[in-house]
Amino acid sequence: MNAIVQSIPELPLSKRLKSGTTRDHDTVDNLVMSSRPFESHERYAYFLNLQHRFHGAINWLYADEELNRLLPGLQELPRFDAVCADLTDLGLPVPAEPQPIRPASTYAAVGWLYCAEGSNLGAAFLFKQTQKIGLDSEKGARHLAPHPDGRAMHWRQFVALLDGLELSDTQRDEAIQGAVDAFDFYRSTLREIFPAN
Repeated sequence: MNAIVQSIPELPLSKRLKSGTTRDHDTVDNLVMSSRPFESHERYAYFLNLQHRFHGAINWLYADEELNRLLPGLQELPRFDAVCADLTDLGLPVPAEPQPIRPASTYAAVGWLYCAEGSNLGAAFLFKQTQKIGLDSEKGARHLAPHPDGRAMHWRQFVALLDGLELSDTQRDEAIQGAVDAFDFYRSTLREIFPAN
């Protein structure tokens, strides 16, 4: 991965993050769908607990002063409260807030946020699937609902902030590793929460 990244230093950060995590993204995407989270409310409950663990672990990043300096408006984007509301909508217990993750650096945290915000773009398909089990933006699928500005517009704005960061090669590599770590965390948590069958 490093050889590829170093050979194309002209790529903006968002493109480097994408190229550095394509395999991770695809394996997580396939794993989520093979877990059949939208087959029933019971299986969707596992998915909500997965989302609670992930978004709860990164929730503090959205309030971090340095990250908000780098990515203005970040504090308006967390979805953890919406996940908790979705659990409540379905009459499910809301677990205690998860242990926060501790990225190795501020730039690694940027990678975690890339993973989290990118998942909102991809959530359009997931959101449609929830409607098949009677859920929507008002009940049970709040955290998957599109941003008020629209998914595409929100993502373009976030990408513009990422690509506007002036980072060294080392800092860019830290961001890529952070994104990889985020996908690893999500993948391992999914395997822990969902039943094997």
